[in-house]
Amino acid sequence: MNGAEALMRTLADGGVEVVFTNPGTTELHLVGALDSVPQLRGVLALFEGVVTGAADGYARIAGKPAATLLHLGPGFAYGLTNLHNSRRANSPVVNIVGDHPTYHNAVDPPLASDIAALGGWLRGPVRRPENPAGAGTDAAAALADAVKPPGQIATVIMPADVSWSDGAAVGVPATPQPAPAVDPDIINQVAQIIRSGDTAALVIGGPALREAGLCAASRIAAATGVRVLQELYSNRVEHGAGLPTFPRLGFYPDQALEQLAGAHHVIIAGAKAPVAFFAYSDKPSCLVPPDATTHVLAEVGQDAEAALTQLADLVAPDTTARVTEPRRPQLPTGPLTLQSWCDVVAALLPERAIVIDESVSSGTALAHATAGAPRHDVLMQTGGAMGDGMPLAVGAAVAAPDRPVVALIADGCAMYTPTALWTQAREQLNVTTVILDNHSYAILRQEWNYYSRRPGTNDPDTNPQFDLTNPPIDFVRLAESFGVPATRATTAEELAEQLSNALTKPGPHLIQAVIPPAA
Repeated sequence: MNGAEALMRTLADGGVEVVFTNPGTTELHLVGALDSVPQLRGVLALFEGVVTGAADGYARIAGKPAATLLHLGPGFAYGLTNLHNSRRANSPVVNIVGDHPTYHNAVDPPLASDIAALGGWLRGPVRRPENPAGAGTDAAAALADAVKPPGQIATVIMPADVSWSDGAAVGVPATPQPAPAVDPDIINQVAQIIRSGDTAALVIGGPALREAGLCAASRIAAATGVRVLQELYSNRVEHGAGLPTFPRLGFYPDQALEQLAGAHHVIIAGAKAPVAFFAYSDKPSCLVPPDATTHVLAEVGQDAEAALTQLADLVAPDTTARVTEPRRPQLPTGPLTLQSWCDVVAALLPERAIVIDESVSSGTALAHATAGAPRHDVLMQTGGAMGDGMPLAVGAAVAAPDRPVVALIADGCAMYTPTALWTQAREQLNVTTVILDNHSYAILRQEWNYYSRRPGTNDPDTNPQFDLTNPPIDFVRLAESFGVPATRATTAEELAEQLSNALTKPGPHLIQAVIPPAA
C-alpha cells in the first residue's frame, strides 16, 4: 500500500465520506487513491476557494468533516479565504495539500513554498509525514484534531514521494470526544446573578442556537426578564415556526451598544463576548457596557446547550419556551424592495430548507420575515471574508441531498466564487441561488456614511469604487455558461413565480433579483 492510499483509507475508516478537490500534478497519486476507495466521494471544483467553502458547508450540516485536496502552496493559498471563514465557524475540516518530493524541493522549483506557514495561519495543527509509514498515522491524527470540540482545521502536507511510495498502513482513527460539560458551580453562580434582580443580557452562539439552546434561553427570558441576543454571525441557526427567535447583535457599534445598554451583567454562552466588527475612531472595540460585568456560562467548545438547559431548570423550572407561531407574509406586489424580496422568500420557503445567508446589507429584513416560515437552518458567512455563500451551498447540498438549499447572495459576494455554479451543475445539486443585485458594493456606501466625510471626497452614491454598473454583470448569462438555468426578476411577482418554479424542479437554478441598494 502506498502513502496516498493509506491516507484515503484512514479517512474513510474514520467516517469521512466526501473529498472536495482541485488537484494538480503533485496530487495525482492522491487522486488515484481517492478513486480506489469506494466509500469516498470526490467532488471537483474549479477553484480552491469553492473547495474549502464547500467543506465548511458540508461540516456544518453533516456534523462531521469532509476533506479537501489542494495543489501545493498556491492552491492552499487560494483556499485560505474560506478556510478563514471555516475557522471562525469552528467547522471540522481536514486539508490534504500536495507537495513536491523532498528531493525536488531542495532545488527550489517554481511552485515551491512554505506550506506549513500557510497552515499555521489557520491556527490548526499541521502534519507532514516524511515517509509512507507516517501517512496513515498522520491522517488519523489530523481527523482526531479536526473533530476536537469545537472543531478546527487540520492540515496534512503530503510530499509526492510519500504518496507514491509503498510501505504504508492504514491508521487507526481515534474515537471522537464530546464537548466538555460546564462546571455545575459556574452554572449555579450564573443562576445567582440572574436571581439577584440586576439587569442582565444573555448572548448565545454556536450550538446554543439549535433547538435545545434556543428553548432554554427562551425559558430563562420568560421567567426572569433576561434580555437574550444572538451573536452577530453564526455557523448554523435553527429558525422558523415552533422555535424561539431572538434578535442578532447589531453590525455597527451603536446598534450593539443600544441593545446592551443598561445591562449590569452580560452572560455569554457558546459565543465570544461581543466586539466591534470594524474599528471606528470614536467607538469602543469592546461592546460590553463599561459598567457591566461579563460572565462566561459556556466557553466556545463547551456544551453550551446542556449548560443553558441546566440554568433554565434552576431559574425557570416551571416555565415553557415561547415559540413563534406558523405564519407567512402575503406575497407582495410591485418592484422589488429590501422588504419585499424577503417576504417572497418567506412566503415560499419549503419545509426543511437550508438557507445560506450572504445577503450582507440587503438582508436586514430576512430573519423577521422568515421567523414563522417552516422550520429551516440558516448558515452564515462567519469570518467576514466575502465569497463563502455559493461554496457553502455546494457543501450543504452534498451533505443533505434530500433538503432544498436556498442561497441568498449579494452581487458583490457572488463574484468571488461564481465557479461554484459549475460544481452545482456537474453534481446536479438542489440549490436555488438568488443573486441580490443592487449593482453596487452597498455595504461600503453604508460604511462611507458611517465615517466622517472629508471635504473634497466623492459622494458615496457616485463614488466609482462602489459602483458595479460599468459594465453591468449579467448573472443570467454567467450562470447559463456554467450549465445552470437562470432567470431575472425585477418585481415581486416575477421573483415569486421564478422561485416557485425553481423550488419544484430538481437540480440547480439561479435568479438574478434586481433590488435597490440599502439606504
